[in-house]
Amino acid sequence: MTAYPLTWLYAPGDRPEVVAKALTRGADVVVVDLEDAVSPDRKAYARAATADLLADPPAVPVHVRVNAPDSPWGENDIAALAPAPGLSGLRLSKITSPADVTRVARRAAGAGLYALLETALAVEQAYAIAGAHPDLRGIALGEVDLRTDLGVRDDSGLDWSRSRVIVAARAAGLPPPPQSIHPDIRDLDGLATSCAHGRALGFLGRAAIHPRQLPVIERAYLPTDAEIEQAETVLKAAAAEQGAQALPGGRFIDAAVVTAARRTLSLARRR
Repeated sequence: MTAYPLTWLYAPGDRPEVVAKALTRGADVVVVDLEDAVSPDRKAYARAATADLLADPPAVPVHVRVNAPDSPWGENDIAALAPAPGLSGLRLSKITSPADVTRVARRAAGAGLYALLETALAVEQAYAIAGAHPDLRGIALGEVDLRTDLGVRDDSGLDWSRSRVIVAARAAGLPPPPQSIHPDIRDLDGLATSCAHGRALGFLGRAAIHPRQLPVIERAYLPTDAEIEQAETVLKAAAAEQGAQALPGGRFIDAAVVTAARRTLSLARRR
């Protein structure tokens, strides 16, 4: 898997044929969903089908969104899937505290964990959750549930929560989180606009619920030609002269700017 996954494609765990197609669509990570996408009467089937899928490592990294740890299905999901040879990560729904993460970590046999923060309480504890356990590899917002919890109607009402989670992840030494899903799979222009806003906030990549969303997300998060050129200029100047300096055009650069330029060029290699 690339060091900078940009696309995370969800597929319902009780639809193995859909999961199989998702694995061929070019996403960096496929997320098999055992929670919201699966009705209660099909939870056991979805778990068994996912265990079969992960008996051998798939060609694409696969994460599984398990049911909430305190739900009737969460314990069984973790017990069945954490040891699976093909599992790349467990995405933990409805996490509200560091204790939720540590309880799962004790049962998950060293699996990489990713906490989904879907309530106001979880957002308030974002930094504590992000540092709860060494096996936690990332945090992200679940904006559909959070929107309901906050009673937010306008999308901008989530920006404070988004920024808080981004800062918490970075403060805890975790990668920048991916954006939450864009629920309208036909609104590709709206998706592109939303991705541009998310990128400006500090997200890196985005979850998708349909393959047609993947190219839009990747384009939005890959560096532009102008950004690549600027990054190359910064690195060339830094190689010629150490320390803080100003470029011919007047832009001031220092070590932090050089680090950002290196990240830009690392992402650009995907193009």
